[in-house]
Amino acid sequence: MTLQADVYWSFRSPYSYLATRRYVALTQKYDLRINQRFVYPLAIREPDFFEKNHPNWLGYTFRDMFRVAQHMGIPMAPPNPDPIVQDMKTRKIADEQPYIFELTRMGQAASRRGKGLEFANEVSQLIWGGTAGWHEGDHLASAAVRAGLNLKELRAEAKSQAEELDAEIADNQKALEAAGHWGVPTLVFEGEPFFGQDRIELAVWRMQQKGLVER
Repeated sequence: MTLQADVYWSFRSPYSYLATRRYVALTQKYDLRINQRFVYPLAIREPDFFEKNHPNWLGYTFRDMFRVAQHMGIPMAPPNPDPIVQDMKTRKIADEQPYIFELTRMGQAASRRGKGLEFANEVSQLIWGGTAGWHEGDHLASAAVRAGLNLKELRAEAKSQAEELDAEIADNQKALEAAGHWGVPTLVFEGEPFFGQDRIELAVWRMQQKGLVER
């Protein structure tokens, strides 16, 4: 029987990016379905999060994420543009956010079609993999095609059904918190959360205990 797991994920999270290709690989290797559940990043949910944190937090996070990427052989570069508009010196989040809302709504629209993980995988490789101007030209359209989707359709839905999609995204956040965590990426299997890109092997171990088998 195909096992099911939920992955809670954000386009602004570097660790979500670092985990995604391994989530995809799990669905290819094992009889497993991963339901991609998009949430808005902390910068949207808690705009003062970065200002409240220790001054070393952001610098360490940048150092660590590039170290992990190098260790794993995953291409990684600072996003250009950042999905969240933020003054990195003051750590203040801008009031105007031209990217993250449409991106996340399109992701949720992809999840409605059972293609959320594929969309997250392709688009995050643009954002975090070194594609400058990922929001311009045909970058996103081509990524959508690779995920088996149509960008124009997703974009139109993100615009016309913004409130409905935001309600689904809010429900995702509530479900994540109900499972016992608040951050991303988090894989939840049978109500048990596995937070972070460094807990994937532990999640596989637990799923194997419950009958996870290779395809």
